Amino acid sequence: MAWWSRFEPGEVGRDFERIAASGMDSVRVFLLWEDFQPEADRVDREALRRLIQVADAASGAGLELMPTLFTGHMSGVNWIPGWALGGADRDTRFRVVSGRRVVAEGIRNWFVDDDLARAQAMLAGEAAAALAGHPAMWAWDLGNEPSNCVVPPDREHARRWLGQMTSAIRAADPTSPITIGLHMEDLEQDRRLGPREAAEVCDFLTMHGYPIYASWAEGATDGHLVPFLALVTRWLGGGADVLFSELGLPTFRSGEALAPMLVEEKQAARYMARVLEGLRLAACAGAMVWCYADYAPEIWPEPPLDEATHERSFGLWRADGSAKPAVAEIEAAAGRSRLESSTVSGDYIDTDQQTYWRDPAGELARLYRRYREMRSSST
Repeated sequence: MAWWSRFEPGEVGRDFERIAASGMDSVRVFLLWEDFQPEADRVDREALRRLIQVADAASGAGLELMPTLFTGHMSGVNWIPGWALGGADRDTRFRVVSGRRVVAEGIRNWFVDDDLARAQAMLAGEAAAALAGHPAMWAWDLGNEPSNCVVPPDREHARRWLGQMTSAIRAADPTSPITIGLHMEDLEQDRRLGPREAAEVCDFLTMHGYPIYASWAEGATDGHLVPFLALVTRWLGGGADVLFSELGLPTFRSGEALAPMLVEEKQAARYMARVLEGLRLAACAGAMVWCYADYAPEIWPEPPLDEATHERSFGLWRADGSAKPAVAEIEAAAGRSRLESSTVSGDYIDTDQQTYWRDPAGELARLYRRYREMRSSST
C-alpha cells in the first residue's frame, strides 16, 4: 500500500518482468488516494510522474496496465485522505486508515457530496491525461469495491457519479476503456450500483469473488463459484462483457501450521486451474489473479496485515520471490484462446431481475444450487 511513497522503479521493473514471463499480459495497479490527491484541489505531480514510470516499466515488459482510482478499499481497510473524512458513512466492518494511521472518523459519501465528487473527477481527469496514448495503457478502473467504503442512496445518485467520472476520463483519454471493480457483495445486496448501472456507462464489467467469503459455497476451493458469479454478472448487466478481475486464495505451504482461511498451496493451484478453465468456458474477457506476491513479513505489523492475517499470503509468488504451484497453472492456461460464446447453459436462471433484487442474497444462493445441480447432471 505504501509503494507509491516508497517508490523503487527498479523493483517494479523486475516484478513486471517476472509477471510477463509467466504468460500473463496485464497488471492492475492501485492509486492510493491520499498519495495521488493529498488535498482536494491538488493532484500530486510526483505521484503522476511515478505512474508514468510504472507504465513505462509495463510497456518494457510487454504488459498492459489497468490503474484503479480512488483506492479506497484494499485488503480489509478503507484508505481515505484526511480531507475526505468527516462524513457519517462507512462500512463498520473495515477500519479507516488516513495519514498511515487508523482513525475513527466516518467518510464523506462521494455519491452525494458534490465537492468530493468534483475532487475525484479532477484526479480521474489528470491521471487519464498523464497516461493518454501511452502504449501500456489498457483500461481505467473507477474503484476497488467502492461499496465497502460508501453506498449511493439511490440509483440516480450512482448514475450521476458514474457519468461524472467517465466523462472526466474520456475528456482526457477518449480511447482507453473504463470499468469499475464490483464484487460479490454487490450481487448479494442491492447497493444501488451494480452490474446494470455500471453497464450503462462502462465499456465492460468486472467482478471479484472468493469462495472463502461465500457461506453458500462448497468450501474454500469451490471452483464453480467464480464462473457462476461471472455468468450472473453478465445476466444482470444485460449481456455486457465480463472480466473477472479478482480471484485467488490465501495459502500456506505443506508442513506449515494451518491458519484460518488459508489453503495449502497445491490445493490452491488445482483450484486456480479449475477456475481459469471455468471462466474460459463462460466466455469471459479474461481473468486477473489477486495478487502478485505475498507481503514481506517486515510490514505485517502495519494495517491491514496486523489483523487481517490471511491477506498476507494471497500472492502467486512468495515474499522471497519463489513461485507457488499456481504459477505453473497460469502458464499452462495463458495460451488458451477465449471462447466467443459460453458453453454453459443459462437455464438455471429461472427468474427475472426485478424478482432477483427483492432478495438478492437468497436468490444468488438459490441460483447457485441450481447451477451446481445442472452442471453435475451434464457432466
